[in-house]
Amino acid sequence: MRPFVRRTCVVVTSLALALAGLFVAVPAVNAQVPAGSGTGPYPAMYETDLRLSNHTVYRPRTLPTDTTLPIVVWGNGACRADGTWFDDFLLEIASHGFLVIANGRPGGTGQTQASWLTDGIDWAVRENSRLFGKYRGKLNTTKIAAMGQSCGGLEAIEVSADPRITTSVIWNSGLFGTGPKPELRELHAPVAYITGGESDIAHANALDDWSKLPPTLPAFLGSLDVGHYGTYGQTNGGEFAQVGKDWLKWQLKGDQTAGQRFAGPSCGLCADPDWDVQQRNLG
Repeated sequence: MRPFVRRTCVVVTSLALALAGLFVAVPAVNAQVPAGSGTGPYPAMYETDLRLSNHTVYRPRTLPTDTTLPIVVWGNGACRADGTWFDDFLLEIASHGFLVIANGRPGGTGQTQASWLTDGIDWAVRENSRLFGKYRGKLNTTKIAAMGQSCGGLEAIEVSADPRITTSVIWNSGLFGTGPKPELRELHAPVAYITGGESDIAHANALDDWSKLPPTLPAFLGSLDVGHYGTYGQTNGGEFAQVGKDWLKWQLKGDQTAGQRFAGPSCGLCADPDWDVQQRNLG
């Protein structure tokens, strides 16, 4: 996997601007419009926000007026607090009309916690109703996904008992051990596991999780032979980003065409010889 590029950010430090934020929307610091802004209909950017100190927010550059944005919270591999480590992948997701909140600041260091995903959800819900806020009425707070890669996938599983979660996507990850895994019994919304095939160090964990999911839970398991680091560093996040945005379009936007990649015996990924697929309760 190629190294992820950290981009130089412009930091707004004006005291007057910060004080003005008590009454009006505060322009986010570290706002960036990268050269690669996704292939979706809403060219994307990332930024940070003074009200959410440990995160990076990915969004369409111009917030749509004809639709609201579902919310996606993201945990990084290694639980690393670098919100731009998966930027190509997350920009692609955001460009299809999602607000993506990644753990960690741009180029950040240190370790994250699962509670940071919940912090991101709480912030988005508040911003959707904050008087004069730029996100006021722009977000769909009834459609929320928890996602993460590797260690971040474990974080996503941990917070997925939250009743606000509409779907979870666990990338190159699965709970350790082969015991009962009671955390999985707390899952209540459709879940997708995406792995890098047998060469993915977390593939066996994902398969064991799969065998212990609640029997009536809608679930999908897809494996592509790309290893633990997936395609995240490829242009626009590669194949993983295309699969991820389609799952989210289906689960969070009701896009039935996107859902055809996952549901039914003749689903799109089922027919793709590069993918190994299992599914249950998807219709």
